[in-house]
Amino acid sequence: MPKPPTLLTALAVLAVAAVAVGCGDDDNGDETTTGAEASVSLDDCTGDQLETNAPGELTVATDKPAYPPYFVDDDPTNGKGFESAVAYAIAGELGFSESDVKWTVEPFNASYAPGPKDFDFDVNQISITPKRAEAVDFSTPYYMAKQAVVALKDSDVADATSLDDLTDAQFGVQIGTTSLDAVNESIQPSSEPQVFDTSNDVVTALKNEQVDAVVVDVPTAFYLTSAQVPQATIVGQFSAPGGDEWGALLEKDSPLTGCVSAAIESLRESGELAEIEQTWISEKAKAPVLE
Repeated sequence: MPKPPTLLTALAVLAVAAVAVGCGDDDNGDETTTGAEASVSLDDCTGDQLETNAPGELTVATDKPAYPPYFVDDDPTNGKGFESAVAYAIAGELGFSESDVKWTVEPFNASYAPGPKDFDFDVNQISITPKRAEAVDFSTPYYMAKQAVVALKDSDVADATSLDDLTDAQFGVQIGTTSLDAVNESIQPSSEPQVFDTSNDVVTALKNEQVDAVVVDVPTAFYLTSAQVPQATIVGQFSAPGGDEWGALLEKDSPLTGCVSAAIESLRESGELAEIEQTWISEKAKAPVLE
């Protein structure tokens, strides 16, 4: 049911855009990036009050293929995997049943492009960054991720114990990701990283030894080394300057932003968000630390 004009106006005003405090190009010091604060009460966010993409439904987007541990069997609808479970939990907080949730495919790089969206929110390991927040809205973060270096077990890179040990490596990363920024800012390799259009291409490049190592978020690194490239190992993890917080992505100035943030905050306060993380990815965030 469409929202009364007064409520729509209130939510639009109260939904806070993503806020970021960044450092200059020559300063890799502290940087904090956050999504929208939950400034809307959940009492104002039940399904019959929300102006969604399709009346009575909540449309959630992610990329395809959708990998573990975020999705299982490449099927976001089954509720298995961290982000699938988070999406359904958000829906529940907003008064939608599982049958009211409809999934759609949105390529990673297209998700944060400016313009109208044909979904209500997107969950796809999308890091909140100031640049992206100029074109889209982000909810309050639902996960904090670090970056990981992955290399074949028999490579010289596999023996690295610090970021300095990696400066001569040829890296592969997916274009448009914060992993690319992390390589350039934290590792500062002597040669430009090779960029690939999809995560599949990154994995193939590692398998075929087109690159010495790849950089992905830590949970993805565990899946990559256990299922996709078992001959590879996690060299270590590191914190990149900003870009580690993941938020639900919404159309710029979406009236739903505050409500999605309120749902996430409610899940955090109740402990349900921690339970979902424990179920799907907590043990997949352990790796040696590279400094």
